[in-house]
Amino acid sequence: MITDPEVYTRGVPYEHLASLRRGSPVVRVDDFWAVLGHSDVKHVLKNPKLFSSRLGGTQIRDPATEQDLGYVRRMMLNMDPPEHARLRGLLTKAFTPRAVAKLTERIQGWARDLIAGVRADGEGDFAAIAADLPLLTLAEVFGIPEQDRRLMYDWSNRVIGYQDADYAVSATVEADEVTDLARTALAVRPVPGPDGSMPDPRTRAGMPDLYAYATALGEYKRRNPGDDVMSNLMSHVEDGGRVSIAEFENLFWLFSVAGNETLRNGIPGGMQALLSHPDQYRRLLADRSLLPGAVEEMLRWWCPVMHFRRTATEDVVLSDVDIRAGEKVVVWFSAANRDETVFEDPDRFDIGRAPNDHLTFGHGPHFCLGAQLARVQLRAMFEAVLDLLGEVEPAGEPVRLRSNFQNGLKSLPIRW
Repeated sequence: MITDPEVYTRGVPYEHLASLRRGSPVVRVDDFWAVLGHSDVKHVLKNPKLFSSRLGGTQIRDPATEQDLGYVRRMMLNMDPPEHARLRGLLTKAFTPRAVAKLTERIQGWARDLIAGVRADGEGDFAAIAADLPLLTLAEVFGIPEQDRRLMYDWSNRVIGYQDADYAVSATVEADEVTDLARTALAVRPVPGPDGSMPDPRTRAGMPDLYAYATALGEYKRRNPGDDVMSNLMSHVEDGGRVSIAEFENLFWLFSVAGNETLRNGIPGGMQALLSHPDQYRRLLADRSLLPGAVEEMLRWWCPVMHFRRTATEDVVLSDVDIRAGEKVVVWFSAANRDETVFEDPDRFDIGRAPNDHLTFGHGPHFCLGAQLARVQLRAMFEAVLDLLGEVEPAGEPVRLRSNFQNGLKSLPIRW
């Protein structure tokens, strides 16, 4: 049940997850061990020597071929120390508190512009309204021309489209809207086959336009370096350098897809939390000092990324369960974030919840680099909503993403 993407079109099966967790915090599901308890999830994530990201990647589904496995292993998400630390160390400068603080005013301005732009309409689809904020932010941080940012929207859609047919063929960008760099990529954008199918987007061959753009952008940054993440990475891509071309390209994939999609689902998820708890909405409207805590509770209660996989490197015991070397171990954040041994009344959305030790950004060596940047964007968007729209209400049924990995909303109609 917890792996069936169709289930999630009706909502995350929290009751079923809780029932499984009460039986045992580590349970066998299909061909993997599901880790559902908060402390066990933490233990797995902070021990990469026992639970590897590299061996089988971080998705439940095994890569189809050895070549595909080799491809995903060049992505930082699927690396173990020391390789992971080498790449992460090159990126941390872009995500320090000082670097994020420099961006904060611009992010706040973008958020206000997005909300001000729809204010007179009286209603709209919040999922669509909010989608541009992470794109604008990523374009700024990574040095992507602003007019090319919608490419990331299409790439993200296609990557999650392997479970949701509505997103599988996403092509909203036209050649006359983008830079010459992007036109090169659009020329190789996949099109549906005779049967309507698209190539697997979780393989390199399935995303030729993304990789074409990464290559073109990398060459541009080599010739015209700027004060951005891609320029910094490209300065290390030399013969014998600290970053290989494959690593550069896969970091671009990680930023432009994962960095976008997670927040794109998290912002509407936060709004859905408020809409379904109007007392908490009014509480926040009356006291803006609660906004930082409200953002943390949105992250816990909605939890955009529901799980990640590890692979046991040796025989190990976890909560009295014997796990053999080579077996899949999948940490389930959406279960751990509602563990009643850690969170009182865990299904309740409480913007004043403290402490709030949620695991939405992970734990250990792979703790999300962009966590602070995500928090700033969430605060900026909801501050703009509170200031410019006041209290909003549902204007129709939300449409959920068909995915067992991303907890997402494709549409969230609201009125104000």
